[in-house]
Amino acid sequence: MVRRYDPERRRRIIDAAIRVVGEKGIAGLSHRSVAAEADVPLGSTTYHFATLDELLVAALRQVNGEPQTALEGWVRVLDGRDEPLADRLTGLLGRFATGDRSRIRLEYELYLAALRREALRPVAAEWLDGLVEAVRLHVGGDPAVARALVALIDGLLIQLLLTEREFDAAEVRGMLARVIG
Repeated sequence: MVRRYDPERRRRIIDAAIRVVGEKGIAGLSHRSVAAEADVPLGSTTYHFATLDELLVAALRQVNGEPQTALEGWVRVLDGRDEPLADRLTGLLGRFATGDRSRIRLEYELYLAALRREALRPVAAEWLDGLVEAVRLHVGGDPAVARALVALIDGLLIQLLLTEREFDAAEVRGMLARVIG
């Protein structure tokens, strides 16, 4: 049997895992489902990722680094225009919550998997702490206000996902403004 050089295989496996989680949730993730989605032999998934936790860590890291999730995108919004912080955050959350919510659902599926999967906790905490630090710079340096604001953002997005309510920009802006002070 001839071995084929495939430098993109690891990345394709991670992409496939992200698609599987996006379509079926964490419960639908297995080496077999990922191999089928990536169109690679089952042994390739276990070669690159001995455990599903290793694969989920790679998937969460990749999702955290993509433009719509990356901290750099949040920082650009936070550092942006001359409008109040509550307005900037409301606009960003509105973009996440309006229309197709499958992307934000995927992000929270991976993020919340850290509750049960110890290997994911440092990756989730790293992103969360990075966001708190980015927000802290815009709320007078107060880490407690920054953490409260990030917790509110998480809570709002999770509630929108669970209830499938429409995004109410005025309501969200009001809540954010109260926390910002």
